Amino acid sequence: MILLALESVFSGLAAYTDQGGDAVKYWQQWRLLAMSFLPGTWLIFSLSYARGNSREFLSKWLYVLVVAFVLPTAIALFSFHDLITVNVSLLQPDFRLSRLTMPGLILYVLFLIAAVLVLMNLERTFRASIGTMRWRIKFMVLGLGVLFAVRAYTNSEVLVWLHHGVEESFLTVVNSAGLLLGCVMILRSLFRGSVDVSVYPPFAVIQNSLIVLLAGVYFMVVGVYALFVQWIGSGASFQVKAFIILLALVGLAVLGLSERVRLYRRRFFSRYLQRPLYDYRSVWRGFTEATASRVKQEDLCEAAVKQVAEIFQALSVTIWLVDEKKESLFFASSTSLSSAVGKALGPQKEEAKAIIQTMQEKAEPQDIESSRENWAIALRRCHPTQFRSGGSRVCVPMTAGRQLMGVITVGDRVGGIFFSLQDFDLLKCVGDQVAAGLLNAQLSQKLLQTKELEAFQTMSAFFVHDLKNTASTLNLMLQNLPVHFDNPAFRADALRGVAKTCDHINHLIGRLSLLRHDLHIRPAESDLNDVISCVLANWNGTTRASLVKNFRPCPRLLLDQEQIFKVVTNLVLNATEAVSEGGQIVVETSQSDGWAVLTVSDNGCGMDPEFLRRALFRPFQTTKKNGFGIGMFQSKMIVEAHGGRIEVESELKKGTTFRVLLPVKKQ
Repeated sequence: MILLALESVFSGLAAYTDQGGDAVKYWQQWRLLAMSFLPGTWLIFSLSYARGNSREFLSKWLYVLVVAFVLPTAIALFSFHDLITVNVSLLQPDFRLSRLTMPGLILYVLFLIAAVLVLMNLERTFRASIGTMRWRIKFMVLGLGVLFAVRAYTNSEVLVWLHHGVEESFLTVVNSAGLLLGCVMILRSLFRGSVDVSVYPPFAVIQNSLIVLLAGVYFMVVGVYALFVQWIGSGASFQVKAFIILLALVGLAVLGLSERVRLYRRRFFSRYLQRPLYDYRSVWRGFTEATASRVKQEDLCEAAVKQVAEIFQALSVTIWLVDEKKESLFFASSTSLSSAVGKALGPQKEEAKAIIQTMQEKAEPQDIESSRENWAIALRRCHPTQFRSGGSRVCVPMTAGRQLMGVITVGDRVGGIFFSLQDFDLLKCVGDQVAAGLLNAQLSQKLLQTKELEAFQTMSAFFVHDLKNTASTLNLMLQNLPVHFDNPAFRADALRGVAKTCDHINHLIGRLSLLRHDLHIRPAESDLNDVISCVLANWNGTTRASLVKNFRPCPRLLLDQEQIFKVVTNLVLNATEAVSEGGQIVVETSQSDGWAVLTVSDNGCGMDPEFLRRALFRPFQTTKKNGFGIGMFQSKMIVEAHGGRIEVESELKKGTTFRVLLPVKKQ
């Protein structure tokens, strides 16, 4: 705001100085220097204002911010004396005609792009906000929207009339008026307490952006109109007409973002055109799309409060969930209360019991505004109103299969409209749908815990079995130790047995620890054929089968040689253990459609189709008597970490073929 004020001061001095063209140019140069700092500063503000995930946005926009700071300021500083030219008429000294040079033109274009980006980011923040959060930031967004829309208008006017020059006094007045109006709206927003808002907009930039659409329409209309004016040779009142076009588009944007206008439009069609208040198909489609993919209770509740706020035009929506003992209510999500405030306002244990009992008995949405019962008084305290004329507050039970999952409290409706019978019916449907989703989320969580316990038990069974065998060996050795202690051969054999047992335990721990750590690869440019040759050269192999190698030329790949070494070793080892006496193992390499392909095939026992489909790449699933079922799980992780995939074909008593596909390094 200080930079904008400085720019306005320099602009005013340039417009109203009476010291000739040199003084006008001097103040215009300082104005453009102040303007060069605006793009980066306001982009940072638009990316961080009222956003709970501002750090992620700032990191994603880092290079754009660097360009927005460095490029305009560098142009302004290095071309300070050559940014603009000013012509003063001898007959009319008050008439000053300014023309931009190439550095000044680039500076204006950069500011125009930055203004659109700032408006786009503010729109994204406003759309992501809901309920009272949107109410708090509304005037900040409108104020800055007016300010930067006016600046976009004045900058576009300068660019349109670049070759003819622009008389600055009118644009100075428009900029100053826009700045003053924007400041008034920003002050109004600050008095609403907008600093305490944290919204989480998505990272999409241009998708469904109203600002981008309006900016494109405005620049296209004004550009075409300017060409027409220049063609017919009459530019009278062009700036005023372009300004009227801008005001019309700004008005459309404000009306499009107004919750009250949307509510009145819907009620008008419902009342006078005999149309239902709600388009139930679109409402239900949007609600299910927003909530169906939420598998966690927290995510589901957050999506549900947003949808309820949108459907019923209510600024304050809060969800309270019932605990497992059915004795208390805890805060889940809200459009008006922060997590800390919600937890502080939560009902006491006795109040929660009364609320739960009442909602289980009534099972219908209840108007809690006028009720004098203790449970209603407790809910009103837990759900404070933000507006004196916000209408009545309603409590909606969330019931699934006669089981109360929680309650939704709704209030602060736009325009203070009271809830009708249609609203109550739809609220009941919404409550039941959210309850069903919450019940599914709970069952999914229990199923996940069961699977984790099953995996732990499976891992324990393998671990205990191996340790039991190891312990038996050591126990037998300890029993014989007092009898044969003086025998040197026994002591040497005992030491070898202890060392072998320690190696086996370390090997077991090392294999199991693979499941606990994330896989980090360190790729380097490598030749796949060389890596495979290195594995096979060190391979002890087996006398039961013959090993056939068929290496075709492959381009160099980005590989972690140590990890790929493990994959090849595991595949060849599995093939060796699968073949019988006189069997054959074939190791091939080739290239196909941007992939380097490693093929390991054998004519051994093969695998069952059911095992192939359900268990091959899962840990602790194996067909070997002495295996852990970790090798293929690890191999799949390694290949996928390289951006590749594993394919397998197998048939019982005929053999198995594994294909490892690795992406060829892009030139």
